[in-house]
Amino acid sequence: MIRGVIFDVDETLVYYDGYSQRDWYNLYVQPALLERGIKLDYSIYRKMTAGELPRSYVERFGINHVKFWKLADALNLEYRKSLAREGRIKAFPDVGTLGELKRLGLKLAAVSNASQECTEFVLNLFGLRKHFDAVYGKDYSHLDGVKPNPYLIEKALKTLGLKAEEALMVGDSRLDIEAGHRAGLKVVQLVRFERVEGADYYAGNLGELLDLLRNL
Repeated sequence: MIRGVIFDVDETLVYYDGYSQRDWYNLYVQPALLERGIKLDYSIYRKMTAGELPRSYVERFGINHVKFWKLADALNLEYRKSLAREGRIKAFPDVGTLGELKRLGLKLAAVSNASQECTEFVLNLFGLRKHFDAVYGKDYSHLDGVKPNPYLIEKALKTLGLKAEEALMVGDSRLDIEAGHRAGLKVVQLVRFERVEGADYYAGNLGELLDLLRNL
């Protein structure tokens, strides 16, 4: 029996109009790194965020990886706030369905590879935080625990008091699918933009997810 749902956040519940990770890196992160005498090519950063390299990879360049990610995340929060002021962060129109999921008696959690502050910021921006029993962003004590590592999902399961077979993972990306499966969960890909192979179920929107949950 499904008793809980663990959600990804970015591109699953909210999206960013005109966001470019490369532009953000070039405009925000790279200048801040250069001020500190650090040269790090964007291609390395992208591979770390895509799960192709561990978050600790920057240690090879003599950069303390915890300090690096705290700096990058602080700049990410600054950037998200600027996007919000411009009205360029948007919630998908079906996010009200989260309230219906709660009314079914389901426990809900949100997990994100973004920082805790960035994750809470976008959820609060649209009044979504109230729907979740737990929210976890990246953990600075275990930075390689971001998706596709199952660490954050396992933290959420423990907080919700659920076994893996009692929850579903819902996300939009390959990282969500891999992390969910590694944690022992069935995974629903919410196909916001393009279908990713490997999920157990597919839903085009949260309404379809609600129907799926009622039939499981």
